Amino acid sequence: MSNYNWKFLRLILSWQSLSAIIINGLLIFNLAAKSAIAQKIPDCRVSLKAIQEKENFRLLALKGNKNAANRYQTLLKQHKQKLQSCRSQTWPETQALWLRLYPCDIRPGAVEQIMDRIVNKGYNQVYLEVFYDGRVLLPAADNPTVWPAVVRTVGTETFDLLALAIKKGQQRGLKVYAWMFTNNFGYTYAQRIDRQSAIARNGKNQTSLSVVEEGSQVFIDPYNTQAKADYYLMVQQVLRRRPDGILFDYVRYPRQTGSDSIATKVHDLWLFTPATQEVLFRRAKNSKGLELIRRFLTRGYVSAGDIAEVDKRYPQEEEPMWEGRIPAKNQKSLPSPEEKQRVLQLDLWLFTVAHAMQGILDFVALATYPAKQQGIPAGVVFFPEGNQALGQGYDSRLQPWDRFSSTLQWHPMSYANCGNVNCIVAQVQQVLKMAQPGTKVIPALAGKWGESISNRPSLEVQMQALRRFSPKIKGVSHFAYSWQYPEHDSERKSCYRG
Repeated sequence: MSNYNWKFLRLILSWQSLSAIIINGLLIFNLAAKSAIAQKIPDCRVSLKAIQEKENFRLLALKGNKNAANRYQTLLKQHKQKLQSCRSQTWPETQALWLRLYPCDIRPGAVEQIMDRIVNKGYNQVYLEVFYDGRVLLPAADNPTVWPAVVRTVGTETFDLLALAIKKGQQRGLKVYAWMFTNNFGYTYAQRIDRQSAIARNGKNQTSLSVVEEGSQVFIDPYNTQAKADYYLMVQQVLRRRPDGILFDYVRYPRQTGSDSIATKVHDLWLFTPATQEVLFRRAKNSKGLELIRRFLTRGYVSAGDIAEVDKRYPQEEEPMWEGRIPAKNQKSLPSPEEKQRVLQLDLWLFTVAHAMQGILDFVALATYPAKQQGIPAGVVFFPEGNQALGQGYDSRLQPWDRFSSTLQWHPMSYANCGNVNCIVAQVQQVLKMAQPGTKVIPALAGKWGESISNRPSLEVQMQALRRFSPKIKGVSHFAYSWQYPEHDSERKSCYRG
C-alpha cells in the first residue's frame, strides 16, 4: 500500500476516533441533561422495594396472618407520614388522581390495594366518582335517591363502598373528594315517567339522548324544581359520609358535534321546557318585552312587523324591556324599523343565551350549598373552551365557568391535544387570567407517567410545563387511575364474569 493510502487511512481512523469521542460526549451530555431534568421534577413516590414489601404484607394479612397485618399497618403509617412531609416540601402541594370504583371493588382488600397504589405514586388526594352514568355510590339499602346504586348484587345491599373508600383513603393520608356528575343525570333518570318534564329540550323538541354520541347522557332543565330537589337530596346523602371535599362535573349543557357544536339561533338552546320558560318570561319588565320574548322563542326571530304590532298593542309603554336590557338613550332620531328590528333581535338572542347560562350558575349554587354549610370544600370541573363566543354564536355547552364563584375550587380540564404542551399551557393561562385573585385553580391533566398516550405528552413533561405557574398553582390532578393501571381497571370491571 502506498504512503498516500496509509496517510489517508490514518486520517480516516483519526476522524472515526474523534467522532466516537464526540458521540460518546453527546451521549454523556444527554444523560446528564436527562438526569438534571429528572432532578427538577421531584416526586413523592414510594420505592419499588417498599411497594413490594407493603403489598406482600397486605396479601398475607388478607389470609389472616396477624403479624403481617401489624407490619402492614406500621408501613401504612410510615408511608402516610412520608407522603405528608414530602408533599409539604414539593411542588405541587396537592397532587390528585381521578378514580372510579366498580361493584368488583367490594372484594376484601380491593379498596386497600387501590389506595396503596395511589399513595405509592406520590398522590395525596383522590377524586372518587360517586355519581356517574345515572348511578350513585350509596348502599342499595340506604339510598333514598331516585338513582340506582352502583353496587346491586344480591347480599351486598348494606355494603357502603363510598364510606369504605373515604375511610381507607384517609387512613393512608389521602384526602378523598366526592366527584359527581351534575347537570347530566344519566339514562336511568330519563326512564322515569314522572321526570319527563325535568329533561332539557331544545327548540327542535330534542333531548340530549338524540344529539350526544354517548347515548347515556341525559341533561336536565336546571330550572326544574323536581330536578333540583332530586339532586340536592343526593348531595346531602353523599356528604353524610364526610368526604374531604366535593367536585361537580358536567356543569353545562350537552356537547354537540359538527355544525351543531356552535349555537347560533334560539332553537339551538335548551330553553324549551316549562320551568325554564316560566323563569324566562318572569324576566320581562313590561308587556312589550314579554310579547317579543314569546314570539322570539316560537319562531326564532322577530320581524319589523312584530315590533310595530307590539308597539300598537301597548302604546303606553316605550321600549320593550327585560332583565339586563339597557336601550340606547339620547338618540337624535328614532332608528328605522329595520335598524330597530336588528337591535332588538340581537338583544333577544343575547338575553336568551344569558338565561340559559344563568340556569347553570343557579344550579351550581344550589348543589354547592350543603357543602358550604358544613365547611366542606367544593369545586367545579369545566372545559376552558366551554364558554367560547364564536362570532355571534356560542359553544353549545354554554359553560359559564368565568362566572363561577371564586370561593369554589376551579378544576379546568386542560385536555388540549396538539402533540406538545403548548396548547395545554395556553388553556391554563386562560383560566388563570380570568380567575379572581385568591381563586384556587387546580388544573386537570390527561396522561400517563413515563410515556405519551393518545398524542399527549407524558405527565412529567406536562407537569414541568405547568411548574412555571407556581405559586399561582399549588395543585394539579391527573386523569385517571384507569390510565395509570389499564389492566387493573379492566380486571376490576369484569371480575364477576366467569
